[in-house]
This record gives sequence, structure tokens and C-alpha cells, in this order.
Amino acid sequence: MNIGDKAPEILGKDENGKEIRLSDFQGRKLVLYFYPKDSTSGCTAEACSLRDGYQELQGKGYEVVGVSKDSAASHQKFKAKYELPFPLIADVDHTLLEAMGAWGEKTMYGKKVLGTIRTTFVINEQGIIEQIFAGKQVNTKEHASQILANA
Repeated sequence: MNIGDKAPEILGKDENGKEIRLSDFQGRKLVLYFYPKDSTSGCTAEACSLRDGYQELQGKGYEVVGVSKDSAASHQKFKAKYELPFPLIADVDHTLLEAMGAWGEKTMYGKKVLGTIRTTFVINEQGIIEQIFAGKQVNTKEHASQILANA
């Protein structure tokens, strides 16, 4: 997916099995962020940055949804442990990850592996991607500020 593309309507199911659709956020901007794994250092820092900036993001018209290949049960524990106020989609079969281009080859510990490429899509009120942060562009510790700086 690229800037100017329309995001898919069906995003997936959250940690409680509820289907999340793009149209659920009509009239709001959506921060759809893809991260590799629940409860790892970088992913926790990113989630906590978005949690800490959540009220300010909402005040500027944004909603937040996280996506990883972890299970719904893993997401439930991650949300509870870090008091995350936004849904986490359990994309265990990589459907949305692949559709959005956030699944692919990356280097981990010097080896090439297939996995989640840390990517954030900022989607406008009409469902069009207006900004993308990918890979090293994502500042996990300051991600909410990074999004707000470009709001």
C-alpha cells in the first residue's frame, strides 16, 4: 500500500473476536500500526507511547488500532499488562499484514527472515492512506509525538 491508496474495509478481528472495519472509524483519522510481537521491548515501547499519547491523538481526531500476528489471547494479556486503550487485531494468518505490505523479508540477528515489518499507516477520514512510517522511520519510544508532529 502507498500514500493515496484506499485502505481495506475489513481489517480483522480484535483481541475479543470483534470484527474491526475501516468504516467503524468514519469521520475520524486512523493510526493503523503493525508491530512484530506482543511484550517485546520495541513493541512495548511503541504501544506505551501510543497509549500515553492516546488522549491527545483522540483530541486531534485520531483513533488507534494495533496489528500483529499474535493470537487474541496474547493480545488480551498485552493489553491488560500495559493498560492499552485501543484494539489489537490478531492477524495470525498475515492476511492484513500482507495486504498492507507490512509482511516480508527482514534481517534479524544477521539472518534474513520473513516477518512483520514495523509499519504505521495514517489513514484519513475517507479511508485514504495519507502517511506511512516504515521500519527505522518508526521511533518506538516517541511514536505518538511523531504522528502528532505531522498532524
